[in-house]
Amino acid sequence: MATEPAPPLVTTDLAVGGMTCAACVRRVEKKLAKLEGVSATVNLATGRARVSHPPDVQPEELVVTVEKAGYTAALPEPPKKRERQNESGPEGTRQERDRLVITALLAVPVLVLSMVPAWQFRNWQWLCFVLTAPVAVWGAWPFHERAVRALRHSAATMDTLVSLGVVASCSWSVYALFLGGANEPGTRMPFSLLPSASDGMAHIYLEAAVSVPLFVLAGRFLEARARHGTGAALRSLAQLAAKDVAVREDCTERLTPIEELAVGQVFIAHPGERVATDGEVVEGSSAVDLSLVTGETEPVEVSPGSAVVGGAVNAGGLLLVRATAVGADTQLARITRLVTEAQAGKARAQRLADAVAGVFVPVVLALAVTVLGFWLGAGADPQAAITACVAVLVVACPCALGLATPTALMAATGRGAQLGVLVRGPLALEGLQHIDTVVLDKTGTLTSGHMTVARFTAVPGGLGREVVLRLAGAVEQGSEHPLGRAIVAHARWAVPERPLPEVRDFQADAGRGVRGRVEGRLVEVLAPDEELPSELAGALPVAEAAAHTPVLVRVDGVAEALIEVGDVVRSGSYRAVDRLRRLGVRPVLATGDREAPAWAVAADLGIDEVHARCTPEDKADLVRQLREEGRRVAVVGDGVNDAAALAGADLGIAMGSGTDVAIGAADVTLMRGDIEALADAVRLARRTLGTIRANLVWAFGYNVVTVPLAMVGLLNPMLAAAAMSVSSLLVVGNSLLLRAWQPASARSRTR
Repeated sequence: MATEPAPPLVTTDLAVGGMTCAACVRRVEKKLAKLEGVSATVNLATGRARVSHPPDVQPEELVVTVEKAGYTAALPEPPKKRERQNESGPEGTRQERDRLVITALLAVPVLVLSMVPAWQFRNWQWLCFVLTAPVAVWGAWPFHERAVRALRHSAATMDTLVSLGVVASCSWSVYALFLGGANEPGTRMPFSLLPSASDGMAHIYLEAAVSVPLFVLAGRFLEARARHGTGAALRSLAQLAAKDVAVREDCTERLTPIEELAVGQVFIAHPGERVATDGEVVEGSSAVDLSLVTGETEPVEVSPGSAVVGGAVNAGGLLLVRATAVGADTQLARITRLVTEAQAGKARAQRLADAVAGVFVPVVLALAVTVLGFWLGAGADPQAAITACVAVLVVACPCALGLATPTALMAATGRGAQLGVLVRGPLALEGLQHIDTVVLDKTGTLTSGHMTVARFTAVPGGLGREVVLRLAGAVEQGSEHPLGRAIVAHARWAVPERPLPEVRDFQADAGRGVRGRVEGRLVEVLAPDEELPSELAGALPVAEAAAHTPVLVRVDGVAEALIEVGDVVRSGSYRAVDRLRRLGVRPVLATGDREAPAWAVAADLGIDEVHARCTPEDKADLVRQLREEGRRVAVVGDGVNDAAALAGADLGIAMGSGTDVAIGAADVTLMRGDIEALADAVRLARRTLGTIRANLVWAFGYNVVTVPLAMVGLLNPMLAAAAMSVSSLLVVGNSLLLRAWQPASARSRTR
């Protein structure tokens, strides 16, 4: 008995608050995974959880589950509210800043007096105690609160370590003041970077009690600001969306909210303004700047009939535009969505870091207790033992482990979007880094795709040039292929006084051509693979020699004409192919076109492996064969006929000017419509993965080095707190360097 297929999973995004380290990330993911059929990916840098769950699991249940883990959770805010939050900066920044400033004002005098014995006046220790108390309680309150919350759920996080460090150092100082003899007037306390014995009198340790919350608060404040910076590119994309639009109605102009604009309405794009949404120009001519949307550096000329993208800047005259997509269906919305989804993923290395972080804090707590017991058991001074224990608690840092991948990924995907390269996620980045073979489509990828009819040869005594051209143009109206568009455009240009008739029973045979009924006649526009009439057969070698693509027009089964369509190689294709070879990537040309045009393009670009007359199945088989040979294969295409090969490759790359089917099957989309962006994408991927590896090496290496130093008593808790904060800042700062990454082409232009 066949079982019914499981219903498709639903994806819900949650804003998760209270996470401070990779251990928190691990805990939230495990808690959500306990729900049947639920899996989650949590991003520490963005504070977001992407949850896949069955339809019968309600989002509210997910929120409750996260709250039961000891954290806060909320469903995504409405767009308007989210915009206001983005404009005001990271949530809670002002409160964190105020806490940091007050803590610093109270802590600095304590640090100075504790570290400079010559400045220690009579009863100085009591002033330090009065200043330390609010720092240890109020300044460190967020750490205490989150530590207690985690304890209630039988968990331990980075906040547990910080809270215990503050409590331990403060408690020892209270003991020293009230019971250990450190309360005598005129008492002087030496300062040392290494733990030391008390010489018969317990030393107060107030500098550790204030330095730990001070340095950790400062580190997290700077870290939050830096993490906010890694998402700047995504916020800038969101800010490109218009809030109001001038709608043209009955020759009048009316300003209306963008949410009320409907598909088909005509709106106005004034000079210097952004185009409100995707549309088609109905009146006016201008140049539009797409650099902030697709990374295209050169302005694009538009006129009636031209497509424009929402967010582009109208650099010239007044344009009237008919909206073709609004809201979530616009290209800008799709770009933003793709970048957001990419930032929600995790690289393979980060999964290892999260697994380590899951046991990191309990291990550190065990080490701290072991160190305390060992030092006391070995007869060491209690003060030195407690100092070493506090240093172990404070110096350990799982924060850097949790930030290593997401901060680099946020910066890289945002920078890629600015350059017109959209990457779906870390797995796509890893795939880009390792590819060694790229299968390139010809038409629309290596060539401009703006084909034109170069020659028309009709059979003498047939239906005649005008009739055949109208019939061919009519049937090609149903085709999305550049060849078909060229024939339609030529037919309209050649016979402007007569509109093209409608086509019925349209069929497209991928890799072969199209057919349909026009005015009662069966019209076929196909690749000429049969025996042709002598008049047409003589024209075929001429077309092939000129690297034109010939197509045969048959009407009611009779060959009537041979149309030669020509294309030109994109200006940047040679540089792109050359740069790919220099990166160690072998180019392979696979096209549905004939051998002569394919080899002509390959010769121009220096490609020595060509597969012509490929059907979609042939392209998919070629990809499979290359992968069986051990190659890591990427496929670049822009049409429906490329979708199968894109899906079957190690990495699918779609041209942004291509069809939605191709873009949907791809892992990477080149929005510039420029194949040269592929080499930029490979280099950006390699740089990003290198940054992630460097972050993880630092995060692991830092703990491997500093924790043993603290265990053997070679690290002061104050220095430990500073080192722990700096470790996270270094990881985030290294990731921020990706925001300034420039492709080789851009650097060469600036020289």
